[in-house]
Amino acid sequence: MSASRDLAEIYHAAIEAVDPFRAVLDAVKVEGNLLSVSGENFDLSEYNRIIVIGAGKATGRMAQAIESRLGSRISEGLVIVKEGHGVRLDMIEQIEASHPIPDEKGEEGARRILEMAEKADERTLLLCLFSGGASSLLVLPEDDLTLQDKKAATALLLNSGASISELNAVRKHLSKVKGGRLAMAAYPARILTLVVSDVIGDRQDVIASGPTASDGSAYNDALDAIEKYGLEEKMPERVIAHLEKGKAGLFQETLKQSRGEALFVVANIGQALAAAKNQAERLGYRTEIVSSTLQGEARKAAEFLSGIALAKDILPLCLLSGGETTVTVRGEGKGGRNQELALAFAIAVEGREGISMLSAGTDGTDGPTDAAGAIVDGHTCLSARLFGLIPESYLEANDSYGFFDALDASSGMQSHFRTGPTGTNVMDIQIILLKSRAFCASAAACPEGP
Repeated sequence: MSASRDLAEIYHAAIEAVDPFRAVLDAVKVEGNLLSVSGENFDLSEYNRIIVIGAGKATGRMAQAIESRLGSRISEGLVIVKEGHGVRLDMIEQIEASHPIPDEKGEEGARRILEMAEKADERTLLLCLFSGGASSLLVLPEDDLTLQDKKAATALLLNSGASISELNAVRKHLSKVKGGRLAMAAYPARILTLVVSDVIGDRQDVIASGPTASDGSAYNDALDAIEKYGLEEKMPERVIAHLEKGKAGLFQETLKQSRGEALFVVANIGQALAAAKNQAERLGYRTEIVSSTLQGEARKAAEFLSGIALAKDILPLCLLSGGETTVTVRGEGKGGRNQELALAFAIAVEGREGISMLSAGTDGTDGPTDAAGAIVDGHTCLSARLFGLIPESYLEANDSYGFFDALDASSGMQSHFRTGPTGTNVMDIQIILLKSRAFCASAAACPEGP
C-alpha cells in the first residue's frame, strides 16, 4: 500500500474518532426526566424551557445529536456554522456565516442568540454548543464598535502570528457575548455547555473565546497583545479607544467568577491522535505520539518534526503530532498553516528516501483555501525543481497553496489533500511515515549527508 494511502487512512480514522455527532451521543443520555452528561445528572423537570444555542464548525453535527436526544423537549434553538458546514436540522435553526473573518450573517445570528439568552430565567435550561470557529462566527461588537472594526482587528492579529490566546483576549474585550458575557446575559438560567475543543489544553476560557466561561484576561492584556505585534498604528481607532476606556474602568470587565455554569469537553485532539495511533499500528507501523500541543510558527514546527523524523532508525515508524501553529504573513501569497508547514517540511527532507508527511486541518480546511493540507515526501522539492518551481521562493512569499497547485498541475501529482468539510474541528494533525531509512537519494540532492 502506498504511503499516501496510509496517510489518508490514518487521518480519516482520527476524524471519525472525533465526529461531533457520535461524541455528543456518547456524552449525553436522556432517561425519563434525567439528563446525564458525562456522568453528571440534571433533572429536566426543573425547567419549563430548553433553549439550544451555539456556534462553530462542528456545531451542526452537535445540534443533530442534541435533537436526537431531546427531540420535542427543545423549545427553540439557533446555531451558527461556517459556510458550507451546514447540516439538516429539524427543530434548531441554523445560520451559515463567514470564517475566519466575520460577516453580517454571523453578527445577526449572534444578536439573536444574545436575545434568546436575555429572555432566559431560572426555569430555563440553556444548552450551549461550541466548537472551533465560534470566535469568528459568534460575533457581536460592543455598541461603540462596528463589525468592520472587528474584521480589521481579527485580520491584523491573524496575519501577525498572534497566538489563539492573544487573539481571543482582544476579541473578548470587543464583544457583547465572548469572555463569559453570554452567561452574564442569561443569568439566572441554568447553563450547560458542550464543546468540541480546538484549543491546546482544552482551556474553557479560550475555546470559542469562552462565551459561558470565566475569563482570566483583562483589557490591558488585549492592549499588550496589540503592542506586542506592533499593531497600534494599524488598528482601527475605535478599537484602541474602546480598549483604553475599558482599561480605565469605564466598561464592565468580562466574567471573572463562575456562577455554576457546567462545561464538558466531548472531543479533543487527544482522542483524534489515539485513534490515529491505533490505525497506524493496524497498518503495521510502530507508532509514537510526538506532541499533542504543537504550536508556534509553522516553519519552526516543520523544522522540529523533520529533525525528529530524520533521527529515527527503527522502521517502519509512524510519528504523530497535533496542535495549532501560526503563520506570520509577510508575503502576498495564498496558503494556510498546514500547507506552509508541509512545504517547510518538504524542503527540510529534500532528497531523503522513505519519508512522507501529511499536515492537515481536522475540519477539512486550511486557511482561505479549498485544501485541508498537503502530503509531501523527499521527492516533492526535487520534482518541483524539474518543473522550474523554487520551493524556497514560494515559502518566502507565504504561497504554499500556489506551490502545491503549480506542482500538481505540472507533474500530475496529488500533493494537495482535499477532504471537504469534515464536520468536526480539533485543531490540526501531522502524520509522518518512515518506511525505510531516510537516506539521501543522491549526494547532489542531499549534499549535507544523511
